[in-house]
Amino acid sequence: MERVAGRFARVEPRRRTRALVLGLLSDLPRKNCWTLAEHAGDATPDGMQHLLHRAKWDADAVRDDIRTYVVEHLDDPEAVLVVDETGDLKKGIATVGVQRQYTGTAGRIENAQVAVYMVYSAARGHAAIDRALYIARSWTEDPDRCRAAGIPENLAFATKPVLAARMVARALDAGTTARWVAADEVYGNNPHLRSALEGRQIGYVLAVSSTHQVVIRAGRMQAKALVKHFPKRAWQRLSAGAGVKGERFYDWAVTDISGPAERPGCWWLLVRRNRRTGELAFYRCFSPRSVPLPDLVRVAGRRWAVEETFQSSKGLAGLDEHQVRRWTSWHRWVTLAMLAHVFLAVTAASERLHHPEPDDLIPLTCNEIQHLFATLIARPVHETTHRMRWSQWRRRHQARARRGHYRLQASAGP
Repeated sequence: MERVAGRFARVEPRRRTRALVLGLLSDLPRKNCWTLAEHAGDATPDGMQHLLHRAKWDADAVRDDIRTYVVEHLDDPEAVLVVDETGDLKKGIATVGVQRQYTGTAGRIENAQVAVYMVYSAARGHAAIDRALYIARSWTEDPDRCRAAGIPENLAFATKPVLAARMVARALDAGTTARWVAADEVYGNNPHLRSALEGRQIGYVLAVSSTHQVVIRAGRMQAKALVKHFPKRAWQRLSAGAGVKGERFYDWAVTDISGPAERPGCWWLLVRRNRRTGELAFYRCFSPRSVPLPDLVRVAGRRWAVEETFQSSKGLAGLDEHQVRRWTSWHRWVTLAMLAHVFLAVTAASERLHHPEPDDLIPLTCNEIQHLFATLIARPVHETTHRMRWSQWRRRHQARARRGHYRLQASAGP
């Protein structure tokens, strides 16, 4: 909190931000303005809602502080910037960015809000350092709808790869130490993102589809066709990194491909084969200089860091539990949730570095640190009357909402 305190001009929002972050780090079963306000000892959720909507502070400046804090503690010259999107299922059409669209969270097309995140993945740990809400054309072409949700007037439509390129550029311009970028097919199949990364001379290992076209000496060919020409000796058994159940071993093969003639660097097609099912996955790779196969495999394996970050930040810090509708409120909520999760990730990395555990204990994880922090430090003690007042407040608010729904239904007629 000392790191971000200067981003708040007044002491009141600074104190409320601290209370909100403590609530996000607590063991509350649900985390929204109502539960966080009760946890903080407030009489109503008005203060928390004011912090997210109208208070004067800059969420992007706090985001920059988060990035600096993460790089300072997890600094790794071989770090990987991992980009991916995640969706939050929503009802209605008024919440900023919501529309029917595909989201991996549900595995199908749903009414959802989708955002792109960038994770700093280092040898000692990983955490999200940037975020961008995806606003579809159906929104940007409807000024009235954008105005109602508080979206800036000058915001133009941007694809997810464009959002990713902006986040990578923002991190590199700020001096972030990272050598690689990793992402899935949505980003790997996009030539503009690949060109932007090559122009910055930062390496990448980007998943691509099996039909992705690559250029070799013999001409242009689909990735799935090229792999059929690999000899048996081309495949090597290598680990993509340690998982929950041990090392993740796959068969890997790599071949040189051609890149833009006017641009220096080395390009490859990397192929991963599941040792049990034979399923193939393809990656287009670039590096300013030649690197061995194990380096490319290591970067490909780091892409799972973003999934772990989503799971941890949602489960422990309430990243997806926001109940806000407007542009500013969304950015403020997810930024503070990122701040809470970063605390857990950096603390876990510090513990592993400075206090290695004996062989009969696993290292402290984010889950265990959150449990200890919530139990020993962040748990407030409130009197019974406070709890009863909140029970009455919730029921009174819900009664008003129910009456409003009934009036609306009656006015609509049968």
